[in-house]
Amino acid sequence: MDKLKRMKQLVEILGHANYMYEHENNEVMSNLEYDKLYGQLQQLEEELGVVLSGSVTSKVGFEVCSRLQKVNHSSPMLSLDKTKEIDKLESFLADKVGILSWKLDGLTIVCTYENGVLLQAITRGNGSVGEDVTHNFKVFSNVPLKIAFKDKLVVRGEAVIEFAEFDKINEKLDEKYKNPRNLCSGTVRQLNSEIAASRNVKFMAFSILEPIGKLKSEQLDWLSEQGFDVVEYMSVDSQDVSIAVDMFMDSVSSQKFASDGLVLTYDDIEYGASLGSTSKFPKDSIAFKWKDELKETTIKEIQWNTSRTGLINPVAVFEPIDLEGTSIERASVHNISIIEQLQLGVGDTVTVYKANMVIPQIADNLTCSGPVEIPSTCGVCGAATAIETLKSTKHLYCTNVLCSAQQLKSFVHFVSRNAMNISGLSEATLLKLQNMLTDLSSLYQVANYKQQILELDGFGEKSYTKLVDAINNSRKVHLHQFVYALGIPQVGVSTSKLLCRHFGYNLSKLQSATQEQLQQISGIGPTTATEIFNYFNTAENKDLIESLLTQIEFEEPPQLDDNSSLNGKTFVITGDLMKFSNRKELQEEIENRGGKVASAVSKKTDFLINNDRESASSKNQKAIELGIAILTEADFLKL
Repeated sequence: MDKLKRMKQLVEILGHANYMYEHENNEVMSNLEYDKLYGQLQQLEEELGVVLSGSVTSKVGFEVCSRLQKVNHSSPMLSLDKTKEIDKLESFLADKVGILSWKLDGLTIVCTYENGVLLQAITRGNGSVGEDVTHNFKVFSNVPLKIAFKDKLVVRGEAVIEFAEFDKINEKLDEKYKNPRNLCSGTVRQLNSEIAASRNVKFMAFSILEPIGKLKSEQLDWLSEQGFDVVEYMSVDSQDVSIAVDMFMDSVSSQKFASDGLVLTYDDIEYGASLGSTSKFPKDSIAFKWKDELKETTIKEIQWNTSRTGLINPVAVFEPIDLEGTSIERASVHNISIIEQLQLGVGDTVTVYKANMVIPQIADNLTCSGPVEIPSTCGVCGAATAIETLKSTKHLYCTNVLCSAQQLKSFVHFVSRNAMNISGLSEATLLKLQNMLTDLSSLYQVANYKQQILELDGFGEKSYTKLVDAINNSRKVHLHQFVYALGIPQVGVSTSKLLCRHFGYNLSKLQSATQEQLQQISGIGPTTATEIFNYFNTAENKDLIESLLTQIEFEEPPQLDDNSSLNGKTFVITGDLMKFSNRKELQEEIENRGGKVASAVSKKTDFLINNDRESASSKNQKAIELGIAILTEADFLKL
């Protein structure tokens, strides 16, 4: 086996073993086997002079930036001229050989290496100025942190997220992304690199700024030898470029990444460079865009599917049509706003296409009889629905937290770290146990199903014992964790702590509180008060809590300093911390002294904590605008 290929394989195997051990409390290999493979990986890295970002031999710590720095590109990144006609590709090549490759639909990044070490990564931006995202680039799943080449190297490529990863991430997000490109762009530009690390972003190299070798194909092969994943390509001439395009198009549906076309560039680097560029486009390359096939069909119905998060997704079902070689009869409409924009109604004639030749989308509504009536009840449980607006986009939700469609999500929330903190009980494991679970309290009866659990894939005596121990360890818990774990709408970690403090850590008082009493609590608005009151006055929820209380007990509440100068004050935290290990630790300090922590600066905020008082962040600007004091950690400690 090729050494570089084996190294990448070892990075993946050991990375998975590490994750399972640290996050799922599950050993997938013996220590002896792990050490053996670790040694092999170290040896290959020394031989090849390449170290990948995901390698367990060189874990990169997470970084948090106060803002993304603007950086000028050393040479402009021009757009490509575009065509949808094959004959234009043929005339472009004439008598030359070209390289045809995927035009990946992600976020373009330029990365620089010096003396074999990654120095900087910048987004394309406007082509002249990009943003420094080095902190995130270092935690991409396949980026070489160290390469054998010691001279300066500037590589261009595309940051992408696979379709499968996109679906998995989007399922967990309250505010959904429309496509992998948007998710990737939002991820790469996050200030906290831990987010980028969790989303398995990949970098696919497609060119070198300072040419190495005489041919583009040699350049790509050389990058592969340095440890980079490179974009898939084919060598073509004017006689066979149409055949190559067809081959790429035939494989679009099986690709892991989104692609919005192909790129054709001359293989001869010197010849391509001699052509120069226009004010907009380089003359050595051209983009071939997919020619969207549009077909008319008739809407039969709009289905409303309740997801595990309670979000109800509209799906248009239409008369079957053949598109790009496959028969399709449904397309996601994503949200209520799109339903309204399209004025979509049953019986309407619409045009449908496949975005990037993969995802069915409605292009236009030719008859506009809608918008269709928005359902007032959930199709799964019959509970009332509610419309919520996020960033000017309307979404429909089921208001019943006990809806069967949401049950799995409620279990995932219940066992999470800030809730009951049942380690190792992942969503995948909960799926395996779902036939043994009825309501949240049934988790504490799982030990009674030993034989059934032992028969499940991936379970043995050891993993069964770990599972039972983890569940039993959660039987003693703080009241605010329990309240948060219940999954009451609008009640996050901070609100649960606020409620527990206000009612003297007495669950009975909280349960019997009226809406008026709840609304009198500083920080509890009318909507949150209604949600809390409705939750504790629903018969099913009362029964659930009563059942849970037979399984758990509450730890002694923290001793609060009622005379603290922080009592009743509202804080917002932003930026890097130096005296506290993380924001959670600082938040607990504030809350234990009678204060509360909010996520956004408003008129109700008393202090913004930010060690960088000169930061141009939106929170700083808002605080200055409202006349709110900005404290460093040192200032805060003096309080």
